[in-house]
Amino acid sequence: MQIFKNRIVIGVACIILSLTICFAVIPLFNKSISEKTQIVRVVREIKKGDEITAAQVKVVEVGGYNLPEDVVRNPETAIGRYASADFVPGDYIIASKIADEPAAENAYLYSLNGEKQAMSVTVKAFANGLSGKLQSGDIVSVIAPDYKKQGVTVIPPELQYVEVIAVTANSGYDANTGEREDGDSERELPTTVTLLVAPEQSRILAELEAEGRLHLSLVYRGDAENTAKFITAQDAVLEELYAPAEEDEEKSAEDTQETGERGDSPENGQSMEDVIQQAEEALSGSGGE
Repeated sequence: MQIFKNRIVIGVACIILSLTICFAVIPLFNKSISEKTQIVRVVREIKKGDEITAAQVKVVEVGGYNLPEDVVRNPETAIGRYASADFVPGDYIIASKIADEPAAENAYLYSLNGEKQAMSVTVKAFANGLSGKLQSGDIVSVIAPDYKKQGVTVIPPELQYVEVIAVTANSGYDANTGEREDGDSERELPTTVTLLVAPEQSRILAELEAEGRLHLSLVYRGDAENTAKFITAQDAVLEELYAPAEEDEEKSAEDTQETGERGDSPENGQSMEDVIQQAEEALSGSGGE
């Protein structure tokens, strides 16, 4: 009889529990699943490092159940920021995958303002690129063996002071610039060096790259202020070398006129060696050695 009573109690308890689940728990569960919320979804492919634009994302309404906690719900949170990972159409924008600044390996590309260009040259041999010791921000000289088939090794005046903005390994990751922190990065050797150059410099580098013969020598590594002085000195040389043709014609006409009036020969002006020497003296005097 006692067993019978216990079974009745257990049965009643099971019935009550079942009714509770059917009429209380399940409706609440269904309600949570059916709740809608707005999120930002990708509608056009976004590559790592790209700036996210309004045309690449769209606000859509989806079920709110089981969404990541950091899913972006406001488009203003994503637009104008940079992707830290690749996105394809249909992906949600996750807050942890966007950043206020571009990815480390692309940051230097976003600093270009149209006046200068980023150009990579191949490191044909380990020694050609300072044995893998070059770093972003270094000032280097480009040495050209048998320059223009003249049988001499020179540093072209256009490439005496050039800034390194990246050193890249075969894998595509920047080496020796702090981009990768895993163990493999230490074993990767640089394959290319990316330089910040003017259009005139890029043409000479393209010729040297085609010939496959160039070496890089480290000139300076230090603070940004002194680095800028080297770049300024190089820009002065470029300005002297590539003065507009109109100015040269006007100067030539003036020199001819003055020569006719004075009856002597025109002055030749400063040579490139003089310009470079003056720049070096200015750097030396201001602590740029």
